[in-house]
Amino acid sequence: MNRFIILSACLAGLFMAQVAQAETREQIASIGAQVGVEGKFQYWSEGSVPLATLKAFVENVTNPNSDGFVPQEDRMAVFDLDGTLVCETAPSYFEWMMYLYRVFNDPTFTPTAEQKATGEVIKKAVYARNVPGDMMWTEAIAQNDVFSGMTPEQYRTYAQAFMESKVEGMENLKWGEAIYLPMAEVVGYLTANGFTTYIISGSERQVTRVYCDGALAIGRNHIIGSDIYTYASTQGEKEGWDYTFKPSDDVVRGSMYVKNLKMNKISAIVREIGIKPILAFGNSSGDFSMFEYSTVANRYPSLAFCVLADDVVREYGNPAKAEKMKASCDAKQWVTISMKNDFATIYGTSVKKSK
Repeated sequence: MNRFIILSACLAGLFMAQVAQAETREQIASIGAQVGVEGKFQYWSEGSVPLATLKAFVENVTNPNSDGFVPQEDRMAVFDLDGTLVCETAPSYFEWMMYLYRVFNDPTFTPTAEQKATGEVIKKAVYARNVPGDMMWTEAIAQNDVFSGMTPEQYRTYAQAFMESKVEGMENLKWGEAIYLPMAEVVGYLTANGFTTYIISGSERQVTRVYCDGALAIGRNHIIGSDIYTYASTQGEKEGWDYTFKPSDDVVRGSMYVKNLKMNKISAIVREIGIKPILAFGNSSGDFSMFEYSTVANRYPSLAFCVLADDVVREYGNPAKAEKMKASCDAKQWVTISMKNDFATIYGTSVKKSK
């Protein structure tokens, strides 16, 4: 256990010095809470059409006198995480950057030759901003390999410490505060209007719980992500159904067994929520299955919103990719949100690109 305490101190000392974040996690949480039922949004551009569309939708489904009224128990909204609620472009996902730190910079961890070789391939793709689709599974396996054997508490401590690190390429921004403030308002607005909200992420469930806890109005039990096996520390080769947990056992992390993308997101919604959402928010083709499921043959009014990473001044957007994404969404009548045009600020006015 001592080495994890030492690690936390190392991370904190390495990353916290002179980092002046735009908003603390507590402030981000209050931003969502302040929106209220009326929808007093502060961080969206004046006249934003997607925001007006969302507000009109919410007013319709929450009005008992409306033909589109939806009972509160059926007001379900699902959100992707990376690129929808939080940064994924500087230069990559939070959990990927934590993985690269673990392999290349963690003084308490010595990677095997194979782990380091795999890390080099992933690192090269991340910094070239050219990650092939099949690397999603490769990275998921590699990431959980280097954290395998940790208890949930040790892993939580590690992730919390890494959240204090600076986001590369951004000034005045820590990973723990790299949350889109306009989208934090959306989560708070829906919560105030009787929606039950879930995160349906491709990121691993445990790290997503740590990341969202205390910053977004979504409970730990409403976090669905990619999943890992967990074992008793002395379980050995026995299957879980054939092993009885002992008082002396710890629960420890194992390998990845499901990557929560595309159809797997729908399977997770059916399995863990059991109610078809009426609102879905995402940012990539990995969320299109979730959009289709939420908006096709829904007995209630429904909408899908896609956040476009098209801002190259305040973020590391890709306008060409965003334009292609917009065309795909327009063809399906899914609503697109332009980070460039619809967000008055992304992380707060003190946050700037550093390169």
